[in-house]
Amino acid sequence: MSILELAKRPIVSFDVEDKRHRQWFAEFNSLSTWSKCPVRFLVAEENGEDLVTMIQRKMIEYYMQKEFKDIKLK
Repeated sequence: MSILELAKRPIVSFDVEDKRHRQWFAEFNSLSTWSKCPVRFLVAEENGEDLVTMIQRKMIEYYMQKEFKDIKLK
């Protein structure tokens, strides 16, 4: 294993429930770069979305469910 392999950031699936993941995405939105993020997010969906679109969709669903608890969302 090369030393470059050891220095790579771990690959994780974005978890909207994880406050750190939401914070890292907020930093990305502010800085327009993932350079400060200690992990690389995996695009788990296979519906043609890019990483940012996938995370935005999950964030919208997360906050809508928090605000509109009584309404069943798709």
